[in-house]
Parts: sequence; structure tokens; C-alpha cells
Amino acid sequence: MAHAAPASGTRRTTGSTDRTSRAPDTVLGPRVHAVARVAVPAVLGLLYGYWAAQMRRDAGPITGWNVLFGIVTGVVFMLVWIAVAAVAPRLARGAHAAMWGAFAGIAFGFLYSQGDSSVLRCSMTALLVGAGVFLAMFYRITAHEEAAETAAGDRTRARPTA
Repeated sequence: MAHAAPASGTRRTTGSTDRTSRAPDTVLGPRVHAVARVAVPAVLGLLYGYWAAQMRRDAGPITGWNVLFGIVTGVVFMLVWIAVAAVAPRLARGAHAAMWGAFAGIAFGFLYSQGDSSVLRCSMTALLVGAGVFLAMFYRITAHEEAAETAAGDRTRARPTA
């Protein structure tokens, strides 16, 4: 037997206490999102810097220059990630997706170039990665905008009173 769930923002009783229930806007709370805005670029920057340093080292000894290269690479990656995350949402769908695609392609191409591959192979692989990220981000942005428009339309419709 199916029962209708209470609408968002309606009062309901549970046990002996009255409370107003509201559907969450996101799965995780705003506090988690605030921490993730800093933690995700920092962790990815550390991993990217470590990976770049390992690729540059190529099983040789760890040197001070190698460690410095990894730190600088990781910090630059993190700062560019933060800049793209701040600027991209203000752009149109295509430009937003293109910015993330370009970032991913350049980042991957730089790592790929640390190995013993030709410039042409690095460039072509980076273009393929960038195009894939562009397509995935364009789909994600379009789907989220359409879902938000649908949700906004549902909220503006008059609800029948019973």
C-alpha cells in the first residue's frame, strides 16, 4: 500500500513533538561543501604534484630539485583548479564545459609529457582527454540546469487544497 509523502515545508507530527520538515537541498550539508571546496583541490594538488615528481624522477634518486618540482607543480594545479571552480560557473554552458575540458586536457598533457613521449602524442592524448571532459561536463551542466528548471516549475504550480 502506497502512502503520499508530506510535501516539502509542511508540518507533520512524529511522536509527541511537532516539527517542520524540509527536504534537503543537497545530500551533504553546507558545512561539508565548504570543507570540500578547500580539501578537494588541496588533496588533488598533492597527488598531482607527487605524480609529476615521480614521472620526472623516472626511478632515479630523489633530489631536492625533484621535490621542489613536485611542490610547485601541485601548488600551481591547486591554484588553477580553484580559479576554474570560481570562474566557470559564471559562464554559459559551453564555455563552462570548455573551461573544465581545457583544464583537464592541459593537466593530463603536462603529466603525459613528463614521460618519454613525443610532443605530438602528448598533444593528441591531451586533446582527447579534454574533449571527453568537455562532453561529460556539458552533459552534467545541461542535466543540472534542466533539473533546476523543472524543480522551479513544480514549485510555482498551484497545489490543490484538500
